[in-house]
This record gives sequence, C-alpha cells and structure tokens, in this order.
Amino acid sequence: MKKKLVVLTGAGISAESGLRTFRDSDGLWEGYDVTEVATPRAWVKDPKLVLDFYNMRRENVRDAQPNAAHYGLAQLQERYDVHIVTQNIDDLHERAGSSNVLHLHGEIFKMRSEADETLVYDIRGNINLGDTAEDGAQLRPHIVWFEEPVPLIEEAARIVRQADIFAIVGTSLVVYPAAGLVNYAPWPIPKYIIDKKIPYTSSVQNLTVIEKPATEGVKELITLLLQG
Repeated sequence: MKKKLVVLTGAGISAESGLRTFRDSDGLWEGYDVTEVATPRAWVKDPKLVLDFYNMRRENVRDAQPNAAHYGLAQLQERYDVHIVTQNIDDLHERAGSSNVLHLHGEIFKMRSEADETLVYDIRGNINLGDTAEDGAQLRPHIVWFEEPVPLIEEAARIVRQADIFAIVGTSLVVYPAAGLVNYAPWPIPKYIIDKKIPYTSSVQNLTVIEKPATEGVKELITLLLQG
C-alpha cells in the first residue's frame, strides 16, 4: 500500500508559470480591484466586465505551461498515493500528469448556469453575455468568488484527515476556509511547507519548513521524501 500524500497548493506554484494573482500587487489583480470582478456583487453590477476578466484569465491559462513543481508532484505518484487539493483555477496540475486533483475554488475551463450550479459545462473559448445554459439562465464562470461558500471544503477536509504525509506548496495560508485545512492533518504525521515567504505556522506540529519558490522547494521535498 502506498502512503497517502496530500498536497495543498496555492497561487505560488502557478506564479512560476507566469500566472499572477491579486496578491502580487496591493489587492489589484492585473489592474483590477477584486471586488469589481470576483464577487457576486460584481456579477450583478457588471456581468460583462466579469466575463471579460475571466475570458482573459482563461486565455492566460491556455498560454501557460506546467513548471517543474507541477511535474515533480505528478512524479511522486510513482511512490505515493498523491491527492492534490488546489486553490488554483488553472489546469496545470492535470497537464503535468497529476491524477487526483480537487479544485477548491473552481475551474477556469468550466462554466455553469447562474441559476443552477449543477449545470456545469466545459469551455475553452469565451463566455459572452447572452450565452445561456439549458435552463435559459446566463452562463457564468465555474469559479468560487469571494463572499461565496466553498462547496468542496468538506471533501477537502476529509482527504486531509486521511493523509499519511501532508505538504503545503505556494500558499500564503490567509484565504479561508482553505487555509484552515492544515488543522485537519493528523497531529503525528510529517508535514512540509514550501513558500518563498513562509507564513505564520507556529501551531503546526512536525513541520519541515522549506523557504524557497515552488520549483526549488518541490525538488527539495522530493529529495527529503525519497530519503525517508
């Protein structure tokens, strides 16, 4: 039986593939105030602006490529039962070869009815005003916006509880409820955190800190795991 390695990933792992986040620049996301493009209020106020913003994000992700950190985590599947819980909406983990990926905050290549969140469809191009789901409602990005509940958080917590090893890669641990997942990892198991600036983690037991960018940090993580 392979040990279960659960990895929580955040924006830092995709940043090295050229995908920026709103935390890079004083609350602005490539020039946008997140409250104007990533909240239910923004959708009501100006749905075209929101759609245009996510159409650009989708184009950014299409152009991006997985980096060494994505590939490194995928390669660990040879030795471990790897489950990735990601806060990222891109598909770089999947393109690198990871099989078990849970997207806490939605997926950029999916869209859904604004009236029925169970009506979800694949999308590679743009979503436009007037594009409707089969229920006749406007289609919106299949993204969990700020101020919306996170439907998969309980499933993520269940996965973390079952971990034999837990790792955190490229997340500032300030976006809740995702940041709280570290508290579900069993107390005695080994834990690792990789980030170029390690957040406050003094309450986490059995923790190995790797203060490096994701690509360098995952390489070190692999070395440590293979030595263990």
